[in-house]
Amino acid sequence: MVHAVRTMTDAHLDRPLDRRSLFLAGAGVATTAALLTFEPAAAGERKRTKTFKGEFTDPDGPDWVYLPFRVPRGVRAISVKYRYEPTPLGPTTLNVVDIGIFDPSGRGLGDAQGFRGWSGGSRDSFRISRSSATPGYLPGPITPGRWRVVLGPYQISGDGTPYRVDVTLHFGRRGERFRPTPAPRSVPGAGAGWYRGDLHVHTVHSDGSQTPRQVIRYARKAGLDFIGTSEHNTTSAHQVWGRVAPDDFLVITGEEVTTRAGHWLAAGLPRGTWIDWRYRPEDERLARFTDQVRKARGLAIAAHPYQIGSGNGWQFGDDFAEMDAIEVWNGPWSGLNAMANTKAVARWHELLTAGVFKPAVGNSDTHKREQRIGVAQTVVRAKRLSATAIIAGYRAGHSWITGSSAVDLAFTATLGATTAECGDRLASTAADQVAVRLHVTGVPAGSVATLIGPGAATYGAPVVAGADGVLLVDQAVPGGTAFVRAEVRHGDAMVALTNPIFLG
Repeated sequence: MVHAVRTMTDAHLDRPLDRRSLFLAGAGVATTAALLTFEPAAAGERKRTKTFKGEFTDPDGPDWVYLPFRVPRGVRAISVKYRYEPTPLGPTTLNVVDIGIFDPSGRGLGDAQGFRGWSGGSRDSFRISRSSATPGYLPGPITPGRWRVVLGPYQISGDGTPYRVDVTLHFGRRGERFRPTPAPRSVPGAGAGWYRGDLHVHTVHSDGSQTPRQVIRYARKAGLDFIGTSEHNTTSAHQVWGRVAPDDFLVITGEEVTTRAGHWLAAGLPRGTWIDWRYRPEDERLARFTDQVRKARGLAIAAHPYQIGSGNGWQFGDDFAEMDAIEVWNGPWSGLNAMANTKAVARWHELLTAGVFKPAVGNSDTHKREQRIGVAQTVVRAKRLSATAIIAGYRAGHSWITGSSAVDLAFTATLGATTAECGDRLASTAADQVAVRLHVTGVPAGSVATLIGPGAATYGAPVVAGADGVLLVDQAVPGGTAFVRAEVRHGDAMVALTNPIFLG
Protein backbone atom coordinates (compact mmCIF):
# COMPACT_ATOMS: atom_id res chain seq x y z
CA MET A 1 0.00 0.00 0.00
CA VAL A 2 1.25 3.51 -0.83
CA HIS A 3 0.22 6.32 1.47
CA ALA A 4 0.77 9.94 0.44
CA VAL A 5 2.03 12.18 3.22
CA ARG A 6 0.06 15.15 4.39
CA THR A 7 1.07 17.58 7.11
CA MET A 8 -0.87 18.12 10.33
CA THR A 9 -0.23 19.05 13.93
CA ASP A 10 -0.44 16.47 16.68
CA ALA A 11 -3.76 18.02 17.65
CA HIS A 12 -4.85 18.01 13.97
CA LEU A 13 -5.42 21.75 14.01
CA ASP A 14 -5.81 23.55 10.70
CA ARG A 15 -3.56 26.46 11.56
CA PRO A 16 -0.10 27.44 10.28
CA LEU A 17 2.95 26.43 12.28
CA ASP A 18 5.79 28.86 12.84
CA ARG A 19 9.34 27.54 12.35
CA ARG A 20 10.19 27.88 16.05
CA SER A 21 7.28 25.57 16.92
CA LEU A 22 8.48 22.99 14.44
CA PHE A 23 11.95 22.94 15.97
CA LEU A 24 10.54 21.93 19.35
CA ALA A 25 9.95 18.39 18.24
CA GLY A 26 8.62 17.16 21.55
CA ALA A 27 7.37 20.37 23.09
CA GLY A 28 3.75 20.18 21.97
CA VAL A 29 3.69 20.76 18.21
CA ALA A 30 5.42 18.78 15.49
CA THR A 31 4.91 17.96 11.85
CA THR A 32 3.67 14.44 11.19
CA ALA A 33 2.14 12.41 8.40
CA ALA A 34 -1.21 10.66 8.56
CA LEU A 35 -1.19 7.37 10.45
CA LEU A 36 -0.61 4.04 8.68
CA THR A 37 -2.39 1.15 10.40
CA PHE A 38 -1.27 -2.45 9.99
CA GLU A 39 -3.83 -5.14 10.68
CA PRO A 40 -2.87 -8.34 12.55
CA ALA A 41 -1.29 -11.04 10.40
CA ALA A 42 -3.52 -13.36 8.45
CA ALA A 43 -2.96 -17.09 8.79
CA GLY A 44 0.46 -17.96 7.39
CA GLU A 45 1.35 -14.34 6.60
CA ARG A 46 5.03 -13.66 7.23
CA LYS A 47 5.37 -9.96 6.39
CA ARG A 48 3.50 -6.93 5.15
CA THR A 49 4.75 -3.62 3.71
CA LYS A 50 3.17 -0.17 3.57
CA THR A 51 4.68 2.96 2.10
CA PHE A 52 4.89 6.67 2.86
CA LYS A 53 5.54 9.01 -0.07
CA GLY A 54 6.13 12.74 -0.09
CA GLU A 55 8.59 15.46 -0.98
CA PHE A 56 10.60 18.18 0.69
CA THR A 57 10.80 21.48 -1.22
CA ASP A 58 10.78 24.20 1.44
CA PRO A 59 14.21 25.40 2.67
CA ASP A 60 12.44 26.86 5.72
CA GLY A 61 10.41 23.75 6.44
CA PRO A 62 10.53 21.78 9.69
CA ASP A 63 13.70 20.10 10.90
CA TRP A 64 11.86 16.88 11.77
CA VAL A 65 8.94 15.11 10.12
CA TYR A 66 7.28 12.14 11.84
CA LEU A 67 5.71 9.26 9.91
CA PRO A 68 3.46 7.30 12.31
CA PHE A 69 2.42 3.69 11.84
CA ARG A 70 0.47 1.39 14.15
CA VAL A 71 1.99 -1.99 14.96
CA PRO A 72 -0.37 -4.87 15.95
CA ARG A 73 0.50 -7.79 18.21
CA GLY A 74 2.51 -10.67 16.82
CA VAL A 75 5.24 -8.60 15.12
CA ARG A 76 8.76 -9.95 15.63
CA ALA A 77 10.71 -7.37 13.59
CA ILE A 78 10.37 -4.02 11.83
CA SER A 79 12.41 -3.16 8.77
CA VAL A 80 12.50 0.23 7.06
CA LYS A 81 13.89 1.13 3.66
CA TYR A 82 13.87 4.61 2.18
CA ARG A 83 14.93 6.57 -0.86
CA TYR A 84 15.41 10.23 -1.70
CA GLU A 85 17.33 12.23 -4.31
CA PRO A 86 20.32 14.12 -2.83
CA THR A 87 22.07 16.83 -4.85
CA PRO A 88 25.91 16.63 -4.70
CA LEU A 89 27.48 20.09 -4.78
CA GLY A 90 31.26 20.13 -4.53
CA PRO A 91 32.37 19.34 -0.96
CA THR A 92 28.80 19.29 0.35
CA THR A 93 25.45 17.71 -0.54
CA LEU A 94 22.06 19.39 -0.70
CA ASN A 95 18.62 17.83 -0.25
CA VAL A 96 19.68 15.27 2.32
CA VAL A 97 17.12 13.33 4.36
CA ASP A 98 18.26 11.78 7.65
CA ILE A 99 16.32 8.96 9.32
CA GLY A 100 15.63 7.38 12.72
CA ILE A 101 12.78 5.80 14.68
CA PHE A 102 10.84 6.03 17.97
CA ASP A 103 8.64 3.35 19.53
CA PRO A 104 5.29 3.79 21.35
CA SER A 105 7.00 4.89 24.58
CA GLY A 106 7.14 8.40 23.13
CA ARG A 107 9.06 10.72 20.85
CA GLY A 108 8.98 13.94 22.87
CA LEU A 109 12.06 16.07 23.31
CA GLY A 110 14.43 14.15 25.58
CA ASP A 111 12.21 11.05 25.59
CA ALA A 112 14.90 8.41 25.90
CA GLN A 113 12.40 5.62 26.57
CA GLY A 114 10.98 5.89 23.07
CA PHE A 115 14.25 6.31 21.18
CA ARG A 116 15.08 3.22 19.11
CA GLY A 117 17.81 4.43 16.80
CA TRP A 118 19.26 6.87 14.33
CA SER A 119 21.46 6.51 11.27
CA GLY A 120 21.25 10.02 9.85
CA GLY A 121 22.02 9.82 6.15
CA SER A 122 24.53 6.98 6.41
CA ARG A 123 22.10 4.08 5.70
CA ASP A 124 19.19 3.52 3.34
CA SER A 125 17.63 0.76 5.45
CA PHE A 126 17.54 -0.70 8.95
CA ARG A 127 15.93 -3.51 10.92
CA ILE A 128 14.97 -3.85 14.59
CA SER A 129 13.94 -6.98 16.50
CA ARG A 130 13.98 -8.24 20.07
CA SER A 131 17.29 -10.02 19.57
CA SER A 132 19.24 -7.77 17.17
CA ALA A 133 19.28 -4.49 15.28
CA THR A 134 21.18 -2.73 12.51
CA PRO A 135 24.10 -0.74 13.97
CA GLY A 136 22.80 2.63 15.08
CA TYR A 137 19.53 1.06 16.27
CA LEU A 138 18.54 -0.54 19.56
CA PRO A 139 17.32 -4.14 19.80
CA GLY A 140 14.39 -4.75 22.10
CA PRO A 141 10.68 -5.59 22.26
CA ILE A 142 8.50 -4.80 19.25
CA THR A 143 5.77 -3.24 21.34
CA PRO A 144 2.28 -2.92 19.83
CA GLY A 145 1.18 0.67 19.35
CA ARG A 146 2.16 3.81 17.45
CA TRP A 147 5.73 3.85 16.17
CA ARG A 148 7.20 6.80 14.28
CA VAL A 149 9.87 7.00 11.62
CA VAL A 150 11.52 10.41 11.96
CA LEU A 151 12.91 12.12 8.86
CA GLY A 152 15.32 15.02 9.01
CA PRO A 153 15.27 17.08 5.79
CA TYR A 154 18.58 18.90 5.61
CA GLN A 155 19.88 21.67 3.32
CA ILE A 156 16.76 21.58 1.17
CA SER A 157 17.32 23.71 -1.89
CA GLY A 158 16.28 24.13 -5.51
CA ASP A 159 13.70 21.56 -6.56
CA GLY A 160 14.13 19.73 -3.24
CA THR A 161 13.72 15.98 -3.15
CA PRO A 162 10.93 13.41 -3.21
CA TYR A 163 11.12 10.59 -0.70
CA ARG A 164 9.70 7.12 -0.23
CA VAL A 165 9.71 5.17 3.03
CA ASP A 166 8.76 1.47 3.00
CA VAL A 167 7.84 0.04 6.41
CA THR A 168 7.73 -3.77 6.63
CA LEU A 169 6.40 -5.70 9.60
CA HIS A 170 7.67 -9.25 10.03
CA PHE A 171 5.32 -11.64 11.83
CA GLY A 172 6.09 -14.76 13.85
CA ARG A 173 7.60 -15.84 17.13
CA ARG A 174 9.74 -13.35 18.94
CA GLY A 175 13.45 -14.09 19.15
CA GLU A 176 15.71 -14.40 22.15
CA ARG A 177 16.23 -11.26 24.21
CA PHE A 178 19.33 -9.25 23.29
CA ARG A 179 22.00 -9.32 25.98
CA PRO A 180 24.23 -6.22 26.03
CA THR A 181 27.97 -6.49 26.64
CA PRO A 182 29.13 -3.04 27.72
CA ALA A 183 32.79 -2.25 28.24
CA PRO A 184 34.14 -2.09 31.81
CA ARG A 185 34.42 1.44 33.22
CA SER A 186 37.95 0.96 34.57
CA VAL A 187 41.18 -0.92 33.95
CA PRO A 188 42.25 -2.97 36.97
CA GLY A 189 45.64 -2.11 38.44
CA ALA A 190 46.17 1.09 36.40
CA GLY A 191 46.95 3.74 39.02
CA ALA A 192 47.77 7.43 38.89
CA GLY A 193 49.54 8.62 35.75
CA TRP A 194 49.27 10.35 32.38
CA TYR A 195 47.04 8.54 29.87
CA ARG A 196 46.62 9.12 26.16
CA GLY A 197 43.24 9.06 24.52
CA ASP A 198 40.85 10.20 21.83
CA LEU A 199 37.23 10.97 22.78
CA HIS A 200 35.90 11.58 19.25
CA VAL A 201 35.68 8.25 17.43
CA HIS A 202 33.10 6.90 14.95
CA THR A 203 32.36 3.33 13.89
CA VAL A 204 29.76 1.52 11.78
CA HIS A 205 27.27 2.43 14.53
CA SER A 206 26.96 5.87 12.91
CA ASP A 207 28.74 7.14 9.79
CA GLY A 208 32.10 5.42 10.22
CA SER A 209 33.44 2.52 8.17
CA GLN A 210 35.39 0.88 11.01
CA THR A 211 34.05 -1.80 13.32
CA PRO A 212 34.60 -1.44 17.08
CA ARG A 213 37.19 -4.23 16.90
CA GLN A 214 39.14 -2.38 14.20
CA VAL A 215 39.01 0.87 16.16
CA ILE A 216 40.52 -0.84 19.20
CA ARG A 217 43.30 -2.34 17.07
CA TYR A 218 44.15 0.99 15.42
CA ALA A 219 43.99 2.84 18.75
CA ARG A 220 46.47 0.48 20.35
CA LYS A 221 48.81 0.81 17.37
CA ALA A 222 48.58 4.59 17.82
CA GLY A 223 49.78 4.26 21.41
CA LEU A 224 46.49 5.18 23.08
CA ASP A 225 45.32 4.01 26.49
CA PHE A 226 41.66 4.88 26.00
CA ILE A 227 39.08 6.02 23.48
CA GLY A 228 35.68 7.64 23.76
CA THR A 229 32.89 6.26 21.61
CA SER A 230 30.92 9.18 20.16
CA GLU A 231 28.40 8.03 17.55
CA HIS A 232 26.08 10.62 16.05
CA ASN A 233 22.85 10.83 18.06
CA THR A 234 22.72 7.16 19.07
CA THR A 235 23.82 4.89 21.90
CA SER A 236 23.74 1.56 20.08
CA ALA A 237 27.51 1.06 20.31
CA HIS A 238 27.36 1.26 24.11
CA GLN A 239 25.91 -2.25 24.07
CA VAL A 240 28.81 -4.01 22.30
CA TRP A 241 32.20 -2.59 23.31
CA GLY A 242 32.65 -5.23 25.99
CA ARG A 243 32.98 -7.84 23.24
CA VAL A 244 36.18 -6.29 21.90
CA ALA A 245 37.78 -4.14 24.63
CA PRO A 246 40.97 -5.72 26.04
CA ASP A 247 41.40 -5.87 29.80
CA ASP A 248 44.14 -3.21 29.71
CA PHE A 249 42.32 -0.71 27.46
CA LEU A 250 39.55 1.71 28.47
CA VAL A 251 36.47 2.53 26.39
CA ILE A 252 34.53 5.59 27.59
CA THR A 253 30.94 5.68 26.36
CA GLY A 254 29.42 8.85 24.97
CA GLU A 255 27.60 10.42 22.03
CA GLU A 256 28.23 13.13 19.46
CA VAL A 257 25.14 15.28 19.86
CA THR A 258 24.65 16.41 16.27
CA THR A 259 22.30 19.38 16.21
CA ARG A 260 21.54 21.54 13.17
CA ALA A 261 23.49 24.38 14.78
CA GLY A 262 26.68 22.66 15.88
CA HIS A 263 27.96 19.42 17.35
CA TRP A 264 29.03 18.59 20.89
CA LEU A 265 30.40 15.54 22.64
CA ALA A 266 28.62 14.09 25.64
CA ALA A 267 31.56 12.12 27.04
CA GLY A 268 31.66 9.72 29.96
CA LEU A 269 27.99 8.76 29.95
CA PRO A 270 26.67 5.68 31.74
CA ARG A 271 25.82 2.92 29.27
CA GLY A 272 22.62 3.59 27.35
CA THR A 273 22.28 7.25 28.37
CA TRP A 274 20.89 9.04 25.32
CA ILE A 275 21.12 12.81 24.78
CA ASP A 276 18.62 14.48 22.45
CA TRP A 277 19.74 16.70 19.58
CA ARG A 278 16.45 18.12 18.23
CA TYR A 279 16.82 21.83 19.06
CA ARG A 280 18.46 25.02 17.87
CA PRO A 281 19.85 28.03 19.80
CA GLU A 282 16.56 29.93 19.63
CA ASP A 283 14.81 27.06 21.42
CA GLU A 284 16.96 27.58 24.53
CA ARG A 285 17.15 23.86 25.23
CA LEU A 286 20.92 23.28 25.16
CA ALA A 287 21.38 23.87 28.90
CA ARG A 288 18.78 21.20 29.70
CA PHE A 289 20.85 18.55 27.96
CA THR A 290 24.31 19.65 29.06
CA ASP A 291 22.94 19.62 32.62
CA GLN A 292 21.71 16.07 31.97
CA VAL A 293 25.26 15.11 30.97
CA ARG A 294 26.82 16.69 34.05
CA LYS A 295 24.28 15.02 36.36
CA ALA A 296 25.41 11.73 34.81
CA ARG A 297 29.02 12.73 35.69
CA GLY A 298 29.85 13.26 32.04
CA LEU A 299 31.49 16.12 30.17
CA ALA A 300 30.07 18.44 27.49
CA ILE A 301 32.67 19.36 24.84
CA ALA A 302 32.05 21.73 21.93
CA ALA A 303 33.20 19.76 18.87
CA HIS A 304 35.11 21.33 15.94
CA PRO A 305 33.39 24.69 16.62
CA TYR A 306 34.77 26.47 13.56
CA GLN A 307 34.71 23.61 11.08
CA ILE A 308 33.52 24.69 7.66
CA GLY A 309 30.22 23.15 6.58
CA SER A 310 26.57 23.81 7.28
CA GLY A 311 25.55 22.41 10.65
CA ASN A 312 29.14 21.73 11.76
CA GLY A 313 30.05 25.20 13.00
CA TRP A 314 29.07 26.28 16.50
CA GLN A 315 26.03 28.59 16.60
CA PHE A 316 25.16 28.40 20.31
CA GLY A 317 27.31 31.42 21.22
CA ASP A 318 31.08 31.92 21.09
CA ASP A 319 31.33 32.15 24.87
CA PHE A 320 30.59 28.39 24.96
CA ALA A 321 28.67 29.08 28.18
CA GLU A 322 27.01 25.67 28.43
CA MET A 323 30.13 23.68 27.55
CA ASP A 324 32.66 22.19 29.95
CA ALA A 325 35.50 22.09 27.40
CA ILE A 326 36.33 23.02 23.80
CA GLU A 327 37.74 20.76 21.09
CA VAL A 328 40.36 23.19 19.77
CA TRP A 329 42.25 20.54 17.76
CA ASN A 330 40.21 18.27 15.51
CA GLY A 331 42.04 15.86 13.20
CA PRO A 332 45.34 16.60 11.45
CA TRP A 333 46.58 20.19 11.56
CA SER A 334 46.43 20.71 7.80
CA GLY A 335 44.18 22.14 5.09
CA LEU A 336 40.73 23.30 6.18
CA ASN A 337 41.24 21.59 9.54
CA ALA A 338 44.21 23.84 10.24
CA MET A 339 42.11 26.93 9.53
CA ALA A 340 39.33 25.79 11.83
CA ASN A 341 41.73 24.69 14.57
CA THR A 342 43.67 27.96 14.42
CA LYS A 343 40.46 29.90 14.91
CA ALA A 344 39.42 27.64 17.79
CA VAL A 345 42.75 28.07 19.61
CA ALA A 346 42.57 31.85 19.12
CA ARG A 347 39.06 32.04 20.59
CA TRP A 348 40.00 29.70 23.44
CA HIS A 349 42.94 31.99 24.26
CA GLU A 350 40.66 35.04 24.21
CA LEU A 351 38.38 33.37 26.74
CA LEU A 352 41.36 32.48 28.94
CA THR A 353 42.53 36.08 28.83
CA ALA A 354 39.02 37.18 29.85
CA GLY A 355 39.16 34.84 32.85
CA VAL A 356 36.99 32.06 31.37
CA PHE A 357 38.58 28.61 31.51
CA LYS A 358 37.14 25.91 29.26
CA PRO A 359 39.84 23.20 29.03
CA ALA A 360 41.26 22.56 25.57
CA VAL A 361 40.72 19.09 24.08
CA GLY A 362 42.16 17.39 20.99
CA ASN A 363 40.57 14.46 19.10
CA SER A 364 40.84 12.73 15.74
CA ASP A 365 37.13 12.61 14.76
CA THR A 366 38.05 9.44 12.89
CA HIS A 367 35.47 7.90 10.54
CA LYS A 368 37.73 5.60 8.52
CA ARG A 369 41.20 4.15 8.80
CA GLU A 370 42.71 6.91 6.63
CA GLN A 371 41.55 9.43 9.25
CA ARG A 372 44.03 8.09 11.75
CA ILE A 373 42.85 7.66 15.30
CA GLY A 374 44.96 9.64 17.79
CA VAL A 375 45.55 12.50 15.34
CA ALA A 376 44.95 14.48 17.53
CA GLN A 377 44.98 13.03 21.06
CA THR A 378 44.76 14.37 24.60
CA VAL A 379 47.16 13.28 27.33
CA VAL A 380 45.35 13.35 30.67
CA ARG A 381 46.59 13.22 34.24
CA ALA A 382 44.25 10.95 36.21
CA LYS A 383 44.18 9.10 39.50
CA ARG A 384 43.48 5.85 37.67
CA LEU A 385 42.56 4.58 34.24
CA SER A 386 38.80 4.73 34.70
CA ALA A 387 36.01 6.62 32.98
CA THR A 388 35.32 8.65 36.13
CA ALA A 389 38.97 9.60 36.73
CA ILE A 390 39.74 10.38 33.09
CA ILE A 391 36.67 12.62 32.75
CA ALA A 392 37.66 14.38 35.99
CA GLY A 393 41.11 15.00 34.50
CA TYR A 394 39.59 16.51 31.37
CA ARG A 395 37.23 18.68 33.43
CA ALA A 396 40.10 20.12 35.47
CA GLY A 397 42.32 20.76 32.43
CA HIS A 398 44.97 18.36 33.71
CA SER A 399 45.92 17.66 30.12
CA TRP A 400 47.82 18.58 27.01
CA ILE A 401 47.30 17.84 23.30
CA THR A 402 49.48 16.47 20.54
CA GLY A 403 49.18 14.88 17.13
CA SER A 404 51.29 11.80 17.83
CA SER A 405 52.16 9.39 20.63
CA ALA A 406 55.80 9.93 19.64
CA VAL A 407 55.62 13.32 21.38
CA ASP A 408 56.06 13.47 25.15
CA LEU A 409 55.89 16.56 27.29
CA ALA A 410 56.33 17.79 30.86
CA PHE A 411 55.16 21.29 31.79
CA THR A 412 55.61 22.62 35.33
CA ALA A 413 55.65 25.83 37.33
CA THR A 414 57.54 25.90 40.64
CA LEU A 415 57.60 28.38 43.50
CA GLY A 416 59.51 27.35 46.61
CA ALA A 417 58.57 23.78 47.47
CA THR A 418 55.36 23.80 45.39
CA THR A 419 55.12 22.58 41.80
CA ALA A 420 52.05 22.81 39.56
CA GLU A 421 51.18 21.16 36.23
CA CYS A 422 48.55 21.69 33.53
CA GLY A 423 45.26 22.88 35.02
CA ASP A 424 46.75 23.45 38.48
CA ARG A 425 46.86 26.73 40.40
CA LEU A 426 50.07 27.98 41.94
CA ALA A 427 49.55 30.87 44.37
CA SER A 428 52.02 33.69 43.68
CA THR A 429 52.27 37.47 43.92
CA ALA A 430 53.89 40.17 41.82
CA ALA A 431 56.92 39.98 44.11
CA ASP A 432 57.58 36.38 43.07
CA GLN A 433 59.44 34.86 40.16
CA VAL A 434 57.93 31.53 39.15
CA ALA A 435 60.22 28.94 37.56
CA VAL A 436 58.45 27.53 34.49
CA ARG A 437 59.90 24.51 32.72
CA LEU A 438 58.83 22.86 29.47
CA HIS A 439 60.52 19.63 28.36
CA VAL A 440 59.37 18.06 25.10
CA THR A 441 60.71 15.06 23.18
CA GLY A 442 59.86 13.42 19.88
CA VAL A 443 59.13 16.59 17.89
CA PRO A 444 60.30 17.29 14.32
CA ALA A 445 63.64 19.11 14.04
CA GLY A 446 63.06 22.83 13.76
CA SER A 447 59.94 22.82 15.95
CA VAL A 448 59.58 25.96 18.06
CA ALA A 449 58.40 26.15 21.68
CA THR A 450 56.78 29.29 23.08
CA LEU A 451 55.50 30.17 26.55
CA ILE A 452 52.33 32.26 26.29
CA GLY A 453 50.46 34.39 28.81
CA PRO A 454 47.33 36.56 28.73
CA GLY A 455 46.67 38.61 25.61
CA ALA A 456 49.77 38.89 23.45
CA ALA A 457 52.22 38.17 26.27
CA THR A 458 55.04 35.69 25.74
CA TYR A 459 57.89 34.81 28.10
CA GLY A 460 61.47 34.39 27.01
CA ALA A 461 62.77 33.74 23.53
CA PRO A 462 61.31 30.86 21.46
CA VAL A 463 63.39 27.67 21.64
CA VAL A 464 64.08 25.58 18.53
CA ALA A 465 64.40 21.79 18.52
CA GLY A 466 67.54 20.24 17.08
CA ALA A 467 67.91 17.01 15.17
CA ASP A 468 67.32 15.03 18.39
CA GLY A 469 63.74 16.34 18.56
CA VAL A 470 64.17 17.69 22.11
CA LEU A 471 63.01 21.04 23.47
CA LEU A 472 63.94 22.39 26.90
CA VAL A 473 62.68 25.74 28.14
CA ASP A 474 63.55 27.13 31.59
CA GLN A 475 62.05 30.55 32.13
CA ALA A 476 61.24 32.85 35.06
CA VAL A 477 57.67 34.18 34.77
CA PRO A 478 56.40 37.07 36.90
CA GLY A 479 54.26 35.93 39.83
CA GLY A 480 50.64 37.02 39.87
CA THR A 481 50.37 36.36 36.12
CA ALA A 482 46.88 34.99 35.39
CA PHE A 483 48.22 31.97 33.53
CA VAL A 484 51.03 30.57 31.44
CA ARG A 485 50.65 27.93 28.76
CA ALA A 486 52.89 26.39 26.10
CA GLU A 487 52.74 25.75 22.37
CA VAL A 488 55.07 23.80 20.11
CA ARG A 489 54.77 24.45 16.37
CA HIS A 490 56.53 23.18 13.29
CA GLY A 491 56.05 25.86 10.68
CA ASP A 492 52.34 26.68 10.75
CA ALA A 493 51.36 23.30 12.17
CA MET A 494 50.75 22.69 15.86
CA VAL A 495 52.84 19.89 17.38
CA ALA A 496 51.75 20.19 21.02
CA LEU A 497 49.54 22.48 23.07
CA THR A 498 49.12 22.58 26.86
CA ASN A 499 46.30 23.67 29.05
CA PRO A 500 47.38 26.57 31.27
CA ILE A 501 48.95 26.66 34.70
CA PHE A 502 47.34 29.45 36.73
CA LEU A 503 49.75 31.66 38.70
CA GLY A 504 47.40 34.32 40.14
